[in-house]
Amino acid sequence: MHGDPMMWVAGIRALYLQALHPRAVRGVMENSDFRRDAWGRLMRTANFVGTTTYGTTEAAERAGARIRKIHSMLRATDPDTGERYGVDEPDLLLWVHCAEIDSYLHVVRRSGFPLTDAQADRYIAEHRVSGRLVGLDPAAVPGDQEEMAAYFEKVRPLLAAGADAHAVDDFLLSPPTHPLLIPARAALWRRVARLAYASLPPYAHELYGRPAPRPAVVTRRLRATGTLLRCVPARLRWQLPPKHILRAMARLGPDTRPAPYKVGR
Repeated sequence: MHGDPMMWVAGIRALYLQALHPRAVRGVMENSDFRRDAWGRLMRTANFVGTTTYGTTEAAERAGARIRKIHSMLRATDPDTGERYGVDEPDLLLWVHCAEIDSYLHVVRRSGFPLTDAQADRYIAEHRVSGRLVGLDPAAVPGDQEEMAAYFEKVRPLLAAGADAHAVDDFLLSPPTHPLLIPARAALWRRVARLAYASLPPYAHELYGRPAPRPAVVTRRLRATGTLLRCVPARLRWQLPPKHILRAMARLGPDTRPAPYKVGR
């Protein structure tokens, strides 16, 4: 599933969703250089996901240890109370994890990737491992769709679209880029960002205060985009950095080539 090109749309949806937790997004705003190094930030996230998906166990454990060490040194200030807190608080790590995994699953399935409910539950359960790698107790991480839905219902009263969330919103619509790439940003990136935003749950649209098309329209757009992107040969797509899939295939053999039809086996 992580080899599907719609994962890029899903990743942007995750950023929109994560920004709605005031303490979580404040930790990013105070400790990240995403405004100056947007591509670098995106690639570091993609590299972590790729390593934990396609890398060796040892590489995944090293990546997790590095993330935990970095997070243990970072602190932020609560925008409402002024309290200083660590960005590695379990509640914050859990929010970031759930917003990410829910976005991956939601966008890829809604765009036409073939997963049954049982397989979707398995996907969520498998990511208890990635939760452990960033410092969470796996037992505290949702293990299926029902538990994930219950988690979001529980956390919704804590969500808000404050100044930080709107700053992320503005950034995602118009990230800084080289002057020569501005037309591409308008023609391509902005469409992807708007599609990612449209796929958010209704309560997120209410918090951001910006409407989205009807759900049926969003689903059609996701399916059309997924169909188009999947027409690009996988071998060509996998040449893009960080090339984890190609390295995994070189290590494990060509029979390990990820393909949607294998999901049903």
